[in-house]
Amino acid sequence: MHQNDRGAKSGDRLLKMQGKLDRGPVEFKSHIAEQEGEVMAIATPDVISIPPTNSIIGAVGQMTKCGFRRLPVTDAGTKKLRGIVTSGDIINFMGGGDKYRLVQVRHNGNLIAALNENVRTIMTQKPVTLGHDACIRDAVNIITKKKIGGIPIIGRDGALAGIVTERDVLRVLGAERSSLSVEDVMTTSLRVTAPDCPIAKVTKDMTSYRFRRLPVVSDEVLYGIVTATDIMRYLGSREVFARLTTGNIDEVTGLPVRTLVAGGLFTTTPDRSINEAAREMLKKNIGALPVIEDSRLIGLVTEFDLVRAFTQG
Repeated sequence: MHQNDRGAKSGDRLLKMQGKLDRGPVEFKSHIAEQEGEVMAIATPDVISIPPTNSIIGAVGQMTKCGFRRLPVTDAGTKKLRGIVTSGDIINFMGGGDKYRLVQVRHNGNLIAALNENVRTIMTQKPVTLGHDACIRDAVNIITKKKIGGIPIIGRDGALAGIVTERDVLRVLGAERSSLSVEDVMTTSLRVTAPDCPIAKVTKDMTSYRFRRLPVVSDEVLYGIVTATDIMRYLGSREVFARLTTGNIDEVTGLPVRTLVAGGLFTTTPDRSINEAAREMLKKNIGALPVIEDSRLIGLVTEFDLVRAFTQG
């Protein structure tokens, strides 16, 4: 069996992680966060945006340079919002879903030609937005109910006025003292991948299951974690062009995912408070922490998990 075939088979796994304790479902008494201030108080104003005619590679380069997971697409003159391009759109384009047709069908697999298409061809059109006078609770409701990580804010004049993200909300909510621990809120049924799994298989899994990240596990030991941003950065750094001989996308997406796994993995333990986990994520500028117990991966806690926990009790 070819190594990549083995990687593909071992990459499609759903592990129910078991720790020492019985980790049954936690019941939360739902309540809405009490912050009533305008959403612009926590949002990023003066947002960098690009016009719909910008190339896909130009958008990816901008996101990589600025460390963004998402980039609003606006009319050049009026700044009226036309869409948003996210790291999820990029991995979809790289082979994860319907946007891959742009590469495979329209450009017969030629990655360079497809990357020079306008960003409007892959952007998410009509994204969910908030008005400039919205409350923080409005942002929390969208994030937790629609699982949207970043929400453009529209000003009084109808132009893009800012963007509020999961991380912005977590920064506010994380200041509220909680009695919950990481094991109370973490995800324990984890889809994982293997170091030799091809990048193309990882993009498909991320798109199919709407994941932003996948733990990379080898012989039940955590090897690392790969995120949609890592894959986008791989494209934005232009490292892929050094690997292209024929220009076909398979030359870069057929590589094992371990190629993209960075060093410096940050983890947490199940007994830590969610306040500590929130501070760690904000300090390290990361969106998730693998949860380790007795040197084994038993779960994953994300920004979304923490926002939901802080708002539910």
